[in-house]
Amino acid sequence: MKRHLLFLVLLSCTLFSAGTSHTMTIKLGVVTKPGSAQNIVAEKFKETVEAQSRGEIEVKIYHSSSIGTETEILQQIQMGTIQMGIVTAGPFDTFDPIVRVINYPFLFKDHDQADAVLDGPLGRQILDSLESSGFKGLCFSENGFRNLTNDKRPVRGPADIKGLKIRVMDSALHRAIWQALGANPTPMPWPIYTELEQGVIDGQENPLWVMEVYKFYEVQRYMTLTRHVYSPHIDVASLTWWQTLSAEKQNFLQKAMYDAALFQRRENRSNNARRLQLLKKNGFIVEENPDTVSLREAIADLKEIELYQQPQVKEMLLKVLEATR
Repeated sequence: MKRHLLFLVLLSCTLFSAGTSHTMTIKLGVVTKPGSAQNIVAEKFKETVEAQSRGEIEVKIYHSSSIGTETEILQQIQMGTIQMGIVTAGPFDTFDPIVRVINYPFLFKDHDQADAVLDGPLGRQILDSLESSGFKGLCFSENGFRNLTNDKRPVRGPADIKGLKIRVMDSALHRAIWQALGANPTPMPWPIYTELEQGVIDGQENPLWVMEVYKFYEVQRYMTLTRHVYSPHIDVASLTWWQTLSAEKQNFLQKAMYDAALFQRRENRSNNARRLQLLKKNGFIVEENPDTVSLREAIADLKEIELYQQPQVKEMLLKVLEATR
């Protein structure tokens, strides 16, 4: 890590010599509010880039859905209206279906396994595939293992999920997962606190940090630690914009984003035990040992659905399933 930081410092001295007057502004979009996982990456990236470039690159963060939903942020990155984004993997599947592979349910056993795959050659293949849709895939940061909450009843297995109206991302795969589990999946843009409070939806599924930052314990009673999907964020740039940069600037920004992602992953994981205790203290009734055997059985045939039948998607899924056995 020290060697990596020294490299960034030396590189910045080469790139941003005294006397340069032009300032480049990077517009970076996230849908969540300050304190959220995406924002932690964005803010660390901003801090690193502006410090190491000695002010020659400015990063302007657009947060809290100020420029649209995650799908709309991706569309703006494609068009070059904004340069970068930190976006949940789910909405990418409408742009590049290969991303569905990393959202496959019960794929990763733990964080170490997720890191080994996503930071390795298979993860790089998925990031490189995004170029066909106009994105430069930089790296993966972390949303986390997703868990179910609802305000109707305790949930231990599929029988308890049946009929629950669950908010999902704008993702065909996430809809398919919850349909297989017997729920009524309802795509809905972020944020969703009001919809939960008013009973428009019965529940939602997200990592623990979301329940803390958005105070879902105020409007939801039951949580089940399903850990049904490991949800990464994909940190991307506009490919058209990226190709206008020098190789040196590309390398500088790539390394700065990866360092920010590593920082955020460590921060996120180190706080999960504390978050769980806080959520219990604030009223969540938590099922810590759900019937994961039945949950897995309910989605066992998911790899056979149409969403995974495109040859390149099916091939990548089989590779990742083999890597996570």
